[in-house]
Amino acid sequence: MVAPNGGTRRTRREVLAAGAATVAGGVAGCLDSGAGAVSVLSAGSLARTFEEHVGPAFESETGIELRGEYYGTNALIRMVEDRTKHPDVVVSADAALLRDRLYGSVTDWDVAFAANSLGIGYDTRTRLGSRLDAGDPWYELAPNADSDDISIADPDLDPLGYRAVQGFELAGRTHDLPTLKRRMLGIVYREPEEPQLVTGVTTGSRAAAIVYRNMAVDHGIGFSEFPAEYNFADPDLADHYATVEYTTDGGYTAPGRPILYNVTVCDDADAPAAGRRFVEFLADNPDRLTAAGLSVGEELPRAAGDIPEAIDP
Repeated sequence: MVAPNGGTRRTRREVLAAGAATVAGGVAGCLDSGAGAVSVLSAGSLARTFEEHVGPAFESETGIELRGEYYGTNALIRMVEDRTKHPDVVVSADAALLRDRLYGSVTDWDVAFAANSLGIGYDTRTRLGSRLDAGDPWYELAPNADSDDISIADPDLDPLGYRAVQGFELAGRTHDLPTLKRRMLGIVYREPEEPQLVTGVTTGSRAAAIVYRNMAVDHGIGFSEFPAEYNFADPDLADHYATVEYTTDGGYTAPGRPILYNVTVCDDADAPAAGRRFVEFLADNPDRLTAAGLSVGEELPRAAGDIPEAIDP
């Protein structure tokens, strides 16, 4: 199949078969090169997933240490574009965003490896959280919350933030609440540091936050997944999601689209073989991703662009 950028889309079986062929070549080259670490600049929503689930297992299997930094995807892509950061690997929470911004300058390929869903994470000890936990509709409770009681990621820095804004708009349509988006944007706190989004809930600073499912699983907080009409988890609803969009302060317009994580190795990586080995590890180990609250359907992993020979011989 042809990917949106003209590359090939491949089934999990095909990608993993290619990965197996890599072991004798690309992996051996990585280890023989003496590369003891790989630097990964990743979406903040994967911070705990990588640090507690993926990283230790990757180092145990390969002897390569994962050295991760975590930011909102918009922010980290800007860092790569202006050379503020020089990672081996870039991981995006919006596959199209990485392709739109980094193809042709930093890379020309990627592998999509996991999906996610959007919802509201909450502290069950709060009044708002206890009512959400009892099953009361979030769209009736949240607009009446105190100012800054609910947080979202900064939509100008992070796809999680602009998906929250897009979700409010779609929810307003779904539940016939035309003022829902305006009311929500009038009360939410915009958290500039995505990894701190759930911390606000766990420390009691916020009653709730609009988060991805894996973030709630990672931190053990309550989670009410949004309906399919605005959780950005159903590929069959891609056209519906695309009826909303958000333009960042940097001028990038993102239409609503299913949540899809992808990964690439930068052309000028210091440890490219170790980076490719990390990509292969993500493709080879879906169970570690699902254990962390992500989704890996039969259509993943999926390659796009001009895949390096060491990954796709």
